[in-house]
Amino acid sequence: MPKLGVNIDHVATVRQARLGFEPDVLQAAMEAIRGGADGITVHLREDRRHIRDRDVTALRKSIRVPLNLEMSLAEEIVAFAFRLTPPKVCIVPEKRKELTTEGGLAVAREFSRVARAVERLSRRNIEISLFIAPLEREVRAAKKSGAQVIELHTGEYAHARSGHERKLELKRLKEAASLAHSLGLGVNAGHGLNYENVKPVAHISHMVELNIGHSIVSRALFVGMRQAVQEMKRLLN
Repeated sequence: MPKLGVNIDHVATVRQARLGFEPDVLQAAMEAIRGGADGITVHLREDRRHIRDRDVTALRKSIRVPLNLEMSLAEEIVAFAFRLTPPKVCIVPEKRKELTTEGGLAVAREFSRVARAVERLSRRNIEISLFIAPLEREVRAAKKSGAQVIELHTGEYAHARSGHERKLELKRLKEAASLAHSLGLGVNAGHGLNYENVKPVAHISHMVELNIGHSIVSRALFVGMRQAVQEMKRLLN
């Protein structure tokens, strides 16, 4: 069964609605861990719309499961990760006006820039993953860049409008995971996964970890973070 990384960005989204101190991001992480989270994921965006630098620093100091820092290729953010040295980073594309991350990182097109960031962060013994679409060219470019892991973008699968379309997207994910494994890359996945659609992705061969945020935080509003994570963990098993 794949591990579960819980993305708590949207706990911070609620906090930033009042620019205050609650709900507390660190407390949310601790409750997720008590519920069985194998890791905590946060995205430090350039505009700091939810997670702030102090949140990442506090998590790095306090949690006892791996912290996975989602980040763009912006120099400021790469420098922050270099100083903080989280156990894991996941490099993602980022646009200022998007509601959430849209699509995968164009590794093949931006190869030099990606490879420079990977080389720099590798000096700090950080596990580096690249958030990519399930395309052969992107998987091969990710391997060539020096990254150790890919995270497959599951958005097209999650938002498929028909059962046939969803099957095709699942097939693409399986093929990309198989290729990545054959190249020696670890395989994670995430984006748009919820309690209704996660099982087929969890059953993909060679899947190491799923990173899930919005659906868990949404469920936590009704049952609490700990139970929301426990329910997701049961689905992954």
